[in-house]
Amino acid sequence: MLGGQASARDGLVPIGSGLRGPRGWRATVYATGLRHVSAYVLDRDGRLWVATSGATEHSQDAIYVVARAGARPRRVASGLHGPLGLAWYDHLLYLAEIGRVEAFGGLRGSRFSQRRTILRGPAARAENNNLVLAPNGRFLMAVSATCDHCTSTARRSAAIVSFRPDGADLRIYASGIRAAYGLAFVPGTSTLVATMNQRDDLGARTPGDWLAVVRQGENWRFPGCFGQGGSACRGVPKPVAELDPHAAAGGVAIVDGAAIVAEWTKGKVLRVALTRSGTAYRGDVSTFLTGLVNPLPVLALQAGGVLVGDWTTGTIYRVAHG
Repeated sequence: MLGGQASARDGLVPIGSGLRGPRGWRATVYATGLRHVSAYVLDRDGRLWVATSGATEHSQDAIYVVARAGARPRRVASGLHGPLGLAWYDHLLYLAEIGRVEAFGGLRGSRFSQRRTILRGPAARAENNNLVLAPNGRFLMAVSATCDHCTSTARRSAAIVSFRPDGADLRIYASGIRAAYGLAFVPGTSTLVATMNQRDDLGARTPGDWLAVVRQGENWRFPGCFGQGGSACRGVPKPVAELDPHAAAGGVAIVDGAAIVAEWTKGKVLRVALTRSGTAYRGDVSTFLTGLVNPLPVLALQAGGVLVGDWTTGTIYRVAHG
């Protein structure tokens, strides 16, 4: 289902700014002019820092700052290559892009005087995706496989890796994951939630993308296991929820006890209500937003609600209880 073509049976209603969502929610435009918006993060002053990334052509990739809702974005850094993760830590803005993680510092107004690479790789020819600061002060970063369904020779690809803020002590947190993209922690816990993209070569046999709780040391056994069961998947963790097939599941944020998940190819955002039983989670999936083209980054807001960025149109929406 592409953007705007919502079924009357989805239970959604117009909520403003051309979007459909649950009754009682309201959508407003937070920022425009950010074509290919791929990641963002708020700083302690409430400014939104935004990365933009082309799909295959990266000459226009950049970082922008939006001072407040409705403000015009200002470009503050360029010369990037596929930036898909942003995080603030100790006055430094961390950026995950293809082949490296950079840290920007020495902020004066909206300009940085320092820029350095703190981590190279960590896997040759692999895409670095979202970046998140863990409760223990380490960074976690999703690293895609170097191929759709073959066994990668790059040891740290098809994994989630962990490292210190200075780039040291690089470790594999979890392995055998074709393409984890969005990463988020359940608030008040060290429980990591991730979106996972499935193999495409299986065609109609490809299951839906996954939302999963990922724990340290797990091996999800890509490419052999894709949820088909049997010996190939024996001992492999199970996802919290199955999403749409070939959805290119993107960003994830935890809002009101649910995971808000962007589906890039489907033009919609899902809500996965999380129910905990002991250490396990179960997810109930429903459509949360339609009316977008290619939603990608999402961000939970402390004041409530979520920011949703549409990669194709360059519009960022704030969606909150009305």
